[in-house]
Amino acid sequence: LKQVFNKDKTFRPKRKFEPGTQRFELHKRAQASLNSGVDLKAAVQLPSGEDQNDWVAVHVVDFFNRINLIYGTICEFCTERTCPVMSGGPKYEYRWQDDMKYKKPTALPAPQYMNLLMDWIEMQINNEDIFPTSVGKCEEEVL
Repeated sequence: LKQVFNKDKTFRPKRKFEPGTQRFELHKRAQASLNSGVDLKAAVQLPSGEDQNDWVAVHVVDFFNRINLIYGTICEFCTERTCPVMSGGPKYEYRWQDDMKYKKPTALPAPQYMNLLMDWIEMQINNEDIFPTSVGKCEEEVL
């Protein structure tokens, strides 16, 4: 179990919203609707009066947290030896390109690919230009 929570591993701590913020309240609303067995279409519908960008951001972070937990449960079984290629079955191979270290699409073992992917997603989520945490920041910049 200690290996799963090792920061050098792919498993990352759950991303949280700051209590008292609008996104925290939206997160609580989203969780309540998803846990109540409600129709998924209705559960993800933008609540009346809420900002669409904030609503999408809440769901992106929740999705990242869920994928992170799922991958955390299988990462010990998928090693560079057992998963030498990041693939989606025999017909599809995923290659990493980030325009920094990997300038061309590069075949990588699945664990290395997943580590790079999870790092990249976390960087996007933490980028204030993409996911501002201040309420109304997107609207102010447009004006």
